[in-house]
Amino acid sequence: MTIESLTAHSPRLSGSDHTGEARLREAATSLEAAFLSEMLKAASFGASAGAFGGGQGEEQFQSFLRDAQATEMAKAGGIGLAESLFDALKERQDG
Repeated sequence: MTIESLTAHSPRLSGSDHTGEARLREAATSLEAAFLSEMLKAASFGASAGAFGGGQGEEQFQSFLRDAQATEMAKAGGIGLAESLFDALKERQDG
């Protein structure tokens, strides 16, 4: 996904266009959530350990749990990536 694809469908932002800013912020938060999900995956977060794992079903649904947790982390402020992305996207649209 490129910045162009995110901003191509958004109207130009003006001081009174709060929906455009909300859409940019949502896109930035979604990108941060995807990044956090991949980081949690790389850290083997949520991987079952030992003989009491849930088998195939658990393995298949771990990604859903990871994605949900990453989304909540991003909504709560995450690591600040969404804010940096939002600022960059807004500057690109304004400028």
